[in-house]
Amino acid sequence: MRHSTKKLDLTGQRYGNLTVIASAENIGSKTAWLCRCDCGKEAVVKTYYLRNGHVTSCGCIGTASGLQSLTYVDGTCVEMLRAKTVRCNNTSGVPGVDWRRSKGTWRASICFKGKRYYLGSYRCFDDAVKARKRAEENLHDRFLTEFTAKLLPDK
Repeated sequence: MRHSTKKLDLTGQRYGNLTVIASAENIGSKTAWLCRCDCGKEAVVKTYYLRNGHVTSCGCIGTASGLQSLTYVDGTCVEMLRAKTVRCNNTSGVPGVDWRRSKGTWRASICFKGKRYYLGSYRCFDDAVKARKRAEENLHDRFLTEFTAKLLPDK
Protein backbone atom coordinates (compact mmCIF):
# COMPACT_ATOMS: atom_id res chain seq x y z
CA MET A 1 0.00 0.00 0.00
CA ARG A 2 1.37 3.39 -0.97
CA HIS A 3 1.07 6.28 1.45
CA SER A 4 0.44 9.74 0.13
CA THR A 5 2.59 12.47 1.59
CA LYS A 6 0.68 15.56 2.59
CA LYS A 7 2.60 18.77 1.98
CA LEU A 8 3.34 20.69 5.17
CA ASP A 9 1.89 24.17 5.31
CA LEU A 10 4.50 26.41 6.86
CA THR A 11 2.64 29.65 6.11
CA GLY A 12 2.87 32.03 9.06
CA GLN A 13 5.58 30.07 10.86
CA ARG A 14 8.81 31.77 11.98
CA TYR A 15 12.32 30.39 11.52
CA GLY A 16 14.85 32.73 13.06
CA ASN A 17 14.29 36.10 11.39
CA LEU A 18 12.20 34.62 8.58
CA THR A 19 8.41 34.44 8.44
CA VAL A 20 6.94 32.12 5.82
CA ILE A 21 4.45 34.13 3.75
CA ALA A 22 3.56 31.76 0.90
CA SER A 23 4.39 28.59 -0.96
CA ALA A 24 6.95 29.13 -3.73
CA GLU A 25 7.84 27.19 -6.87
CA ASN A 26 9.77 24.01 -6.04
CA ILE A 27 13.54 24.10 -6.29
CA GLY A 28 14.23 20.94 -8.25
CA SER A 29 12.12 18.31 -6.51
CA LYS A 30 12.23 20.13 -3.16
CA THR A 31 9.40 22.22 -1.73
CA ALA A 32 10.28 25.88 -1.24
CA TRP A 33 8.72 28.81 0.57
CA LEU A 34 8.64 32.55 0.08
CA CYS A 35 9.80 34.12 3.34
CA ARG A 36 10.00 37.70 4.58
CA CYS A 37 13.00 38.57 6.70
CA ASP A 38 12.76 40.95 9.67
CA CYS A 39 14.87 43.38 7.60
CA GLY A 40 12.07 43.52 4.99
CA LYS A 41 13.72 41.53 2.19
CA GLU A 42 12.18 38.37 0.78
CA ALA A 43 13.90 35.05 0.13
CA VAL A 44 12.86 31.68 -1.28
CA VAL A 45 14.07 28.84 0.95
CA LYS A 46 13.71 25.05 0.80
CA THR A 47 11.65 23.44 3.57
CA TYR A 48 14.62 21.37 4.72
CA TYR A 49 16.84 24.43 5.27
CA LEU A 50 14.12 26.23 7.22
CA ARG A 51 13.27 23.31 9.48
CA ASN A 52 16.85 22.28 10.27
CA GLY A 53 17.97 25.84 11.04
CA HIS A 54 20.49 26.22 8.20
CA VAL A 55 18.73 29.34 6.93
CA THR A 56 17.39 31.84 9.46
CA SER A 57 17.55 35.10 7.51
CA CYS A 58 17.74 36.47 3.97
CA GLY A 59 21.49 36.73 4.46
CA CYS A 60 21.44 40.06 6.25
CA ILE A 61 22.38 38.52 9.61
CA GLY A 62 25.65 37.12 8.30
CA THR A 63 26.72 40.37 6.71
CA ALA A 64 25.49 42.68 9.47
CA SER A 65 27.25 40.80 12.27
CA GLY A 66 30.44 40.20 10.32
CA LEU A 67 29.78 36.47 10.16
CA GLN A 68 30.04 34.80 6.81
CA SER A 69 26.71 33.55 5.49
CA LEU A 70 26.66 29.94 4.34
CA THR A 71 27.08 29.18 0.65
CA TYR A 72 25.13 26.24 -0.76
CA VAL A 73 25.87 24.81 -4.22
CA ASP A 74 23.61 21.97 -5.36
CA GLY A 75 22.70 21.22 -1.74
CA THR A 76 26.32 21.22 -0.56
CA CYS A 77 27.51 23.73 2.05
CA VAL A 78 30.90 25.03 0.93
CA GLU A 79 31.90 26.26 4.39
CA MET A 80 31.16 22.91 6.04
CA LEU A 81 33.28 21.07 3.47
CA ARG A 82 36.16 23.48 4.07
CA ALA A 83 35.91 23.14 7.85
CA LYS A 84 35.86 19.31 7.76
CA THR A 85 33.98 19.34 11.04
CA VAL A 86 33.10 16.24 13.01
CA ARG A 87 29.45 16.24 14.04
CA CYS A 88 28.64 16.18 17.75
CA ASN A 89 26.86 12.80 17.43
CA ASN A 90 29.85 11.15 15.74
CA THR A 91 31.23 8.28 17.84
CA SER A 92 34.28 7.27 15.77
CA GLY A 93 35.97 10.67 15.59
CA VAL A 94 36.03 10.48 11.79
CA PRO A 95 33.21 11.94 9.68
CA GLY A 96 31.38 9.28 7.68
CA VAL A 97 32.79 6.31 9.60
CA ASP A 98 30.57 4.42 12.03
CA TRP A 99 30.57 1.06 13.81
CA ARG A 100 27.86 -1.40 12.79
CA ARG A 101 27.49 -3.58 15.86
CA SER A 102 25.07 -6.02 14.20
CA LYS A 103 27.60 -6.74 11.43
CA GLY A 104 30.78 -6.30 13.46
CA THR A 105 32.19 -3.93 10.84
CA TRP A 106 33.08 -0.29 10.29
CA ARG A 107 30.98 1.39 7.60
CA ALA A 108 32.33 4.26 5.51
CA SER A 109 30.04 6.70 3.70
CA ILE A 110 30.08 10.23 2.36
CA CYS A 111 27.38 12.76 1.51
CA PHE A 112 27.75 15.06 -1.45
CA LYS A 113 25.25 17.21 -3.33
CA GLY A 114 22.32 15.75 -1.43
CA LYS A 115 23.24 12.09 -1.97
CA ARG A 116 24.81 9.56 0.39
CA TYR A 117 27.42 7.25 -1.06
CA TYR A 118 28.25 4.02 0.79
CA LEU A 119 31.94 3.26 0.47
CA GLY A 120 31.93 -0.20 1.98
CA SER A 121 32.13 -2.14 5.22
CA TYR A 122 35.48 -2.92 6.77
CA ARG A 123 36.69 -5.14 9.60
CA CYS A 124 39.57 -2.72 10.24
CA PHE A 125 38.83 0.87 11.34
CA ASP A 126 41.88 2.22 9.46
CA ASP A 127 40.61 0.74 6.18
CA ALA A 128 37.25 2.49 6.63
CA VAL A 129 39.07 5.76 7.37
CA LYS A 130 41.22 5.37 4.22
CA ALA A 131 38.12 4.79 2.09
CA ARG A 132 36.48 7.89 3.54
CA LYS A 133 39.62 10.05 3.01
CA ARG A 134 39.90 8.90 -0.62
CA ALA A 135 36.25 9.82 -1.21
CA GLU A 136 36.80 13.24 0.43
CA GLU A 137 39.71 13.88 -1.93
CA ASN A 138 37.74 12.75 -4.99
CA LEU A 139 34.48 14.52 -4.16
CA HIS A 140 34.84 17.27 -1.55
CA ASP A 141 38.39 18.47 -2.24
CA ARG A 142 37.92 18.44 -6.03
CA PHE A 143 34.62 20.33 -5.64
CA LEU A 144 36.24 22.95 -3.38
CA THR A 145 39.15 23.41 -5.82
CA GLU A 146 36.75 23.93 -8.74
CA PHE A 147 34.49 26.22 -6.68
CA THR A 148 37.46 28.38 -5.61
CA ALA A 149 38.76 28.51 -9.18
CA LYS A 150 35.43 29.91 -10.36
CA LEU A 151 35.56 32.62 -7.69
CA LEU A 152 39.18 33.55 -8.41
CA PRO A 153 39.71 33.16 -12.15
CA ASP A 154 43.22 33.57 -13.55
CA LYS A 155 44.19 37.16 -14.25
